Amino acid sequence: MEMLTGVGVLVAFVFVVLLKTAVVVPQRSEYVIERLGKYRTTLSAGFHILIPFFDKIAYKRVLKEEPIDITAQTCITSDNVTMEVDGVLYLQVVNSQQSAYGIDDYHFAATQLAQTSLRSAIGKISLDNTFEARETLNMQVVNALDEAAQNWGVKVLRYEIKDIQPPRTVLEAMEKQMRAEREKRAEIARSEGERQAVINRAEGDRSEAIALSEGEKMKRINEAEGRAQEILKVAEATAEGIIKVAQALSSPGGQDAANLDVAKKYLDQFGKLAKENNTMILPGNLTDVASMVATAMSTLKHTGSKTAAEEL
Repeated sequence: MEMLTGVGVLVAFVFVVLLKTAVVVPQRSEYVIERLGKYRTTLSAGFHILIPFFDKIAYKRVLKEEPIDITAQTCITSDNVTMEVDGVLYLQVVNSQQSAYGIDDYHFAATQLAQTSLRSAIGKISLDNTFEARETLNMQVVNALDEAAQNWGVKVLRYEIKDIQPPRTVLEAMEKQMRAEREKRAEIARSEGERQAVINRAEGDRSEAIALSEGEKMKRINEAEGRAQEILKVAEATAEGIIKVAQALSSPGGQDAANLDVAKKYLDQFGKLAKENNTMILPGNLTDVASMVATAMSTLKHTGSKTAAEEL
């Protein structure tokens, strides 16, 4: 019985020794080993054997990227506006030994430094620029943290601002300002449209007036040319008639025929005057038709001689 008890104790002792000596490190992890309270080595992923009662696992580090939530904090802008800002920090352990012995708690240190760096960066800009400068603020926080974390064995990858919450009164003022800006832009657009419409109508009226005036001008030019052509044709026909009359007078028998025609027309006209008017003024030599015909014929003869001379 005592032998069985001794065997059980031995088995338990061996089991405890195995637990303390056999170590399996997971993938993307490292264990910091201390021997008698002093740093000995850093174990990477895999199976390892330790010296029992001398070696112990002092720190366990994960080499994967770690997100750390940065709680909301109060920040004051350069124009003295208070706002609540929160974010998320991404970092990664690159040296397990330094992360274990370079700082007591790198999570807490990174969180505090991120908050102070963000407050300092926001204090340099105004409220209006805060929403537009998120990328710049993120870079400033990352640069400040990365410079300090070099001695911690930690690499700060990025920082992202999640939410910026100004006071309600500031939000209401901003909403009013944006509404006023939208109304202003709408009014400007409406006035520009009306102005362009007026300009377009004026341009249309101007083009219409020019087209009408051009049409009227061409109409008058065409009418003037038509009248000129008419006058020219009438003149040419009159000249042609005079020439033919002159040629007829100079031909044999033409003079007698002209005398007869003039005497006939003379008598016809006096007959018409007697029918149309009750009162007539007659020449003293009314009965001397021959002398009247002779006078008219002398005139025709003179005109015919002149025309013949012009032709020569």
